[in-house]
Amino acid sequence: MNKKKNIIVFGGAGFVGSHLCEELVKNNQVFCVDNFKTSSMENIRYLLQNHNFVFIKHDINEVLDLERQPELKRFNIKVSGISEVYNLACPTSAKNFDEFVLDTVLSNSQGIKNILDLVLKYETKLLHVSSAVVYGSRQSKEAVNEENLGQVDFLSPRACYDEGKRFAETLITTYGRYHKKDFKIARLFRTYGPRMMLRDGQMVPDFILDALDDKDLIIFGDKRFETSLLYVSDAVSGLTKLMELEVGGAFNLGDAEAISLTKVAETIIKMAESKSKIVYKDPLIFMTPLCIPDISKAKDELGWFPLTKLEDGLYKTLEYTKANKQLLSS
Repeated sequence: MNKKKNIIVFGGAGFVGSHLCEELVKNNQVFCVDNFKTSSMENIRYLLQNHNFVFIKHDINEVLDLERQPELKRFNIKVSGISEVYNLACPTSAKNFDEFVLDTVLSNSQGIKNILDLVLKYETKLLHVSSAVVYGSRQSKEAVNEENLGQVDFLSPRACYDEGKRFAETLITTYGRYHKKDFKIARLFRTYGPRMMLRDGQMVPDFILDALDDKDLIIFGDKRFETSLLYVSDAVSGLTKLMELEVGGAFNLGDAEAISLTKVAETIIKMAESKSKIVYKDPLIFMTPLCIPDISKAKDELGWFPLTKLEDGLYKTLEYTKANKQLLSS
């Protein structure tokens, strides 16, 4: 008998989602669902050769009937069912934020309902990947824990994402209480690593690409812009640990150390042996200083904390970019 679990990853062709699929497919059958609005086929192309990996192009704002998907017939979903569902599906573009506002607000509402209905149909576990934005903009240097109620302007230009993420958590916990399910929520803080979108205002990947070409490194803000940076493999480790353990509710997953983006840029310039300079430009709506996480709950209940040092993570991302520079620049 096939003892491998059937796992769905919504948003599996995105930056974090593709790394999650790569890890899960080692021991499971993974169904990656994505619409490529802010993701890329290149992130998962190498996985398509794996017999245990299936890609389904689909928008979560539409109902997904798994049993009508020809790609899944060999898995006999009616009999074998679904064991786990990870949801990372939501547009995340800094420079093209305005283009996806309707997709974003619907992904955080109608899309979540569609996923919840599927989860209840197959009586499966659900881990929803939320965001640090539920706490609102950074008001102080103090770290925020999961009890912090945050403060979000629900009428702001970026409310479809910030307030949308809050509403998504409300919808999930309401369904969970009503149906007596312990759904899981990971509040993911700023994450970096290979496969991030380029030329999108995410800064760290563009820092590296520009440093390799001796171009100016652009910070969308000023010298006071601080952030926490979690390497993607640590993010994936946190997500899989949270799914594995019999716990529910929300967990912060991030690096508890605040670091200046100027320092990050300087480190990249030094690593790349570049002649680049750092310049500052007006902030982007989607790219602002976020709160720093208190990860005590994740440490105590999951036994999780980041293992990758910033310098090591930046070096790995730099080496990946060097190796794929021609493809990434096209």
